[in-house]
Amino acid sequence: MPCFSIVIPVYNKEKFVAKTIESVLSQTFTDYEIIIVNDGSTDQSEAKISTFRDNRIKYYSKKNEGVALARNFGIQKATADYICFLDADDYWYPNFLETMQRYSLELSEQKVFAAAIEIETKSKSIPARYSIESTSDFKIVNFFNASQKECVLWTSSVCIHKSVFEKVGDFDTKIKHGEDTELWIRIGLQFPIVFIRKILARYVYDDKSISRNTNYYFEQYTFDKYALEEKNNSALKKYMDLNRFSAVIKCNLHGHWKIAQEIYSEIDLKNLSFKKRILLELPPIMLKPLIRLQHFLGNSVFR
Repeated sequence: MPCFSIVIPVYNKEKFVAKTIESVLSQTFTDYEIIIVNDGSTDQSEAKISTFRDNRIKYYSKKNEGVALARNFGIQKATADYICFLDADDYWYPNFLETMQRYSLELSEQKVFAAAIEIETKSKSIPARYSIESTSDFKIVNFFNASQKECVLWTSSVCIHKSVFEKVGDFDTKIKHGEDTELWIRIGLQFPIVFIRKILARYVYDDKSISRNTNYYFEQYTFDKYALEEKNNSALKKYMDLNRFSAVIKCNLHGHWKIAQEIYSEIDLKNLSFKKRILLELPPIMLKPLIRLQHFLGNSVFR
């Protein structure tokens, strides 16, 4: 039984997937299995994957059903106690697994670990900004309080004990946008997060990546799931209001005025900064160039 199971879902990532796999095979800690789930790719992703010969790689090909089902498929196939995810256009630095293994042994009572990331844009690479004071190599944090800027749980930089999925469930396949963040919410309600300050993973900004598309925001279904609980959990409420802010901005950009108003009405404006309250009032003609600039710089107007 390996120490780590690494789940890599792949859909049309021929330009990136080889570098992603190489980053795993270059790890200083070598006791792992790689579970690659080809989610019905129509490009040359499979050909790129087939060039790798390593008995730690387990390759599965299935029809396209979305990333949530692909990751859940990988979780079901995992044999290790700890499961990591790596998107097929991201990559790890060589000591990612070594670091996760060290902290999982030192803090054996903890079940959820995450490392800082950096973001690769066309112009430069920049570290993600977190709402956590930098005072030590790691900190055990509340997910919601620690995710007021960048989310402390990022799919390609987490290490999660399999017992966590047994308690909170896996990725919700009903959700098409933000299925990963919704799982982090469920985890955050049940478990503290060991956040490691060292940058161990890189998110590659792909212009076609859904996570940076302005159509990508929480569906009403996701907000509804936590409508009752957030009334008694101020940290959860603030986190959800930040996501509502993002959803309103994106709806306004696409002229979805009715949906924007419905979501806006659920926001407690005290949970938003003055800058964000101003952005909510801007017309799309002013928002679009601002967002293009923010994306170019690797920042996000939505956080």
